[in-house]
Amino acid sequence: MKPAPFAVSRETTDRLDRFLTLVLAWNRTINLVGKQDEGQLRQRHLEDSLGLLPHLPPDFERAIDLGSGGGFPGLVLAIATGRHFDLVEADQRKAAFLREAARITEAPATVHAVRIEAVRLAPAPLVTARALAPLPVLLGWAVPLLAPGGVCVFPKGRTAEEELTRARRQWHMRVEQWSNPLAPDARILRLSEIARV
Repeated sequence: MKPAPFAVSRETTDRLDRFLTLVLAWNRTINLVGKQDEGQLRQRHLEDSLGLLPHLPPDFERAIDLGSGGGFPGLVLAIATGRHFDLVEADQRKAAFLREAARITEAPATVHAVRIEAVRLAPAPLVTARALAPLPVLLGWAVPLLAPGGVCVFPKGRTAEEELTRARRQWHMRVEQWSNPLAPDARILRLSEIARV
């Protein structure tokens, strides 16, 4: 197995391997990732999710992941950090997968099978989401779930700058961004001090 570019323990690596095995098994009946992505599942989805680790707040106790789908990045980050993640996923079949994956990997995660707009959770210091919605929409969902002083960490594709420009029409925010080492035209955004214009 190729070593992950982000340092995780052997035990964590084993749990992540179990998770990938489950993704492939369930992907035969539920579209967790595109069929064309199965051969590059580790790099395209797992390592991309682990790429958020250096940008998470160092002391967060819990987080909320929106539109968790196949567990990227929320369940991966729960396994890698050992911190509790609330996974919000409206699709009942994907929610069933997430529950089983959390059980098998012993991830500290709770699955909420409801629409994001309907979820009732205590605000968290960290909100994550991947490949879910354009930034102006994503912030509308994330901000009500974000604790005071909290941050949002979102991987974004080549439209990151355009999405930031549109989001700034509705939101004031502090923006930190880094290039994604696995996709040079993509960005990792960390947003804080978010408030409506």
